[in-house]
Amino acid sequence: MEKLTIKTWALDDRPREKLVAKGKLALSDAELIAILIGSGNRNESAVGLSKRILQSVDGNINALAKLSVEKLCEFKGIGEAKAICIITALEIGKRRQLEIALEKPKINSSKNGFNLMQPIIGDLEHEEFWVLFLNNSNKVLAKTQISKGGLTATIVDVRLLFKRALELSCVAIIVCHNHPSGKLQPSNADKQITQKIKNAGVTLHIKLLDHLIITEKDYFSFADEGIL
Repeated sequence: MEKLTIKTWALDDRPREKLVAKGKLALSDAELIAILIGSGNRNESAVGLSKRILQSVDGNINALAKLSVEKLCEFKGIGEAKAICIITALEIGKRRQLEIALEKPKINSSKNGFNLMQPIIGDLEHEEFWVLFLNNSNKVLAKTQISKGGLTATIVDVRLLFKRALELSCVAIIVCHNHPSGKLQPSNADKQITQKIKNAGVTLHIKLLDHLIITEKDYFSFADEGIL
């Protein structure tokens, strides 16, 4: 039996042609991956194979990006070249997100803060604590990692945080850290360090605007929940 290549599909099922005719947003994740790999195996089309690969990571593109060449090659129809193609495309996508995050945007909401920091810490397997230093227009002067720790905790040096804040002459800060577990609810330690930072900021006239807990897909905002 011949391989089921894209050229053998019905015209409406060809993702390349669909992209040209209807635009990139019309394609599913599986169809985009199918374009990358070009062909499936003797038993399934490239789209079918792509769907099966996505199902193995519960449809999570971030999880797919973490798979190694060896892991991808376990799927029948995926050789080293196709695995490298998938990994490269997803890495380019991640770097594009990081470039956007490296710009100096204006933070008008907790969602802005999440969009800025998720590409940096959202999919890490350890905790990191970062601070956004803002001017009086809420534009980001700098983003700084204050600490990084293990799977469930990180230690924050409040003196180091405000030393940097004073160097930048910022007027407000947003602190954020990730939860590798995916759980959004703040721990007692999260609440305690938030209050400690807030109190120190009052003394120095540097306002704590928010504390964001970030996961791969979502976030928790102390300010939005009224517990800041």
